[in-house]
Amino acid sequence: MDEFLAWYFDNNPITATFLGADGYARTLGDFTEAGLLRYSKEQASWLSRISEMSGGSVEDEIDRGLVMSHLRGELALGSWPWWRRDPSAYLSAIFGSLFVPFQRALQPEAELVDDAVARLAEVPEVLAACRTNLSPDLAADLLVRRGLGQARTARGLLTRTIPGMISSPSLRSAFVAAAEPVADAFDAFTTFLEEFRCGGTWRMGEELYSTLLREREMLGYGAAELHAKGLEQWDLLDAEMRSVAQRINGSSSDWRAALESLMDDHPPTLAAMRAEYEAETRRARDFVLSRELVTFPSGEECEVLPSAEYNRPILAVAHYISPPPLTASRKGYFFVPYTPDSFTEEQVRQRLRSNHRAAMPDTAVHEAYPGHHWHLSHMAGNPRTVRKVFRTPYFTEGWGLYVEKMMHEQGYFDTPATELAYLDGRIFRAARIVVDTALHCSDMPIEEAEHFMATKSAMSPETAAVEVNRYCAWPTQAPSYLTGALEIDDIRASYSGSLRSFHDKLAGSGGLPLGLARRAALS
Repeated sequence: MDEFLAWYFDNNPITATFLGADGYARTLGDFTEAGLLRYSKEQASWLSRISEMSGGSVEDEIDRGLVMSHLRGELALGSWPWWRRDPSAYLSAIFGSLFVPFQRALQPEAELVDDAVARLAEVPEVLAACRTNLSPDLAADLLVRRGLGQARTARGLLTRTIPGMISSPSLRSAFVAAAEPVADAFDAFTTFLEEFRCGGTWRMGEELYSTLLREREMLGYGAAELHAKGLEQWDLLDAEMRSVAQRINGSSSDWRAALESLMDDHPPTLAAMRAEYEAETRRARDFVLSRELVTFPSGEECEVLPSAEYNRPILAVAHYISPPPLTASRKGYFFVPYTPDSFTEEQVRQRLRSNHRAAMPDTAVHEAYPGHHWHLSHMAGNPRTVRKVFRTPYFTEGWGLYVEKMMHEQGYFDTPATELAYLDGRIFRAARIVVDTALHCSDMPIEEAEHFMATKSAMSPETAAVEVNRYCAWPTQAPSYLTGALEIDDIRASYSGSLRSFHDKLAGSGGLPLGLARRAALS
């Protein structure tokens, strides 16, 4: 396993650096066609080699199953190569590699700048590889436009945002000097994307979608069964929300109307939204601590920040960056969904309405305590390196939604307004299952998907449009939340110990495919 991880880090230096592995911070890796094809061939060789292994402890077998599920998923995606279809994959890798180290600031500033300058020198090569690799026959216009929105943020990120994170004037000047020609390269790349014409599809298709559910996520069902599960869960949640809405509206069970009224009570500005999310995060932590629902890792800390400029065109919801698990740091970042600078006053208002005060407690639970931040900080203490390297959103996002329900059971959402907002977050995830499977496995039009999300949850039309755009670009991810939460509920029902010990054991086992997570929790 150590040999495999060394090979994996060599071929994924950005990921290795995010995880905290030493020695990979000065390179972006090989994005050329030849390099990516070689990598895929070596993945197949590793899968064959690891599949032939036998023996060892239960924990060894879980490690092996985790790596095999990852490799099977990657090889299945060989028929759907991201690197021929989606410029955002290149851009997110570049931007994250430059931004995240400065955000974490785990090394001396001079070292951070020196590493960043080395990475900047490789950016034109990565952009050139993207130009060469993008296939007019495979790339879809929707994915190219997503990339274009990101590319337009590059100059600001390189010449304003990151320099603003560097305190030393001389080091800041060194970074800017290296960044200016790279910003020019991004300007040229933006023009390339503006002029790029393509005719491919973003729809994955049911066969590959189901293969990923079964092989990578280790679920016992495919896309059709998942779609049916989403419809069933939506109906169950709809009935529950009607009951709660009557406690808000009086005689009416119209939960959409109730949520519309709640959305009018929102922070007045984006900055106020961030401040209120910070207060909710602290309140959630205090509640979890007082109820002894989990064991807190030593030194954990969660900082609440505006979302990074380069993510604002493609993410309309809160998100989180974990501590690098291969280091001693336990500091994570909860990013609040700021809007792009180009948004109108009305678009900003709609974003604030989507983050209304009744919904903030639920979001803070999901992103921070005892959701992503607690889970990923706690998980970093697992002694098995491979558990820190590979994880699936069907566990991590499932965990975030599972703890929302658990906190509801503990009485955290203690008003009809916060209870209805919690249920809206859950029915929104049921709608995601329905829409994601329908978009990629049938022929649901984008407009119909946006209407579904805006009417089957309390999501604003603006947020629904950004969300659906994300589903088109990231097939199978959106259903992970509720699917994983239901699977974790099922594991919990079979566990005989205390609630705290269940949380510590299951979450501490990693971010495993659910079949392996069951084995880790119940063994």
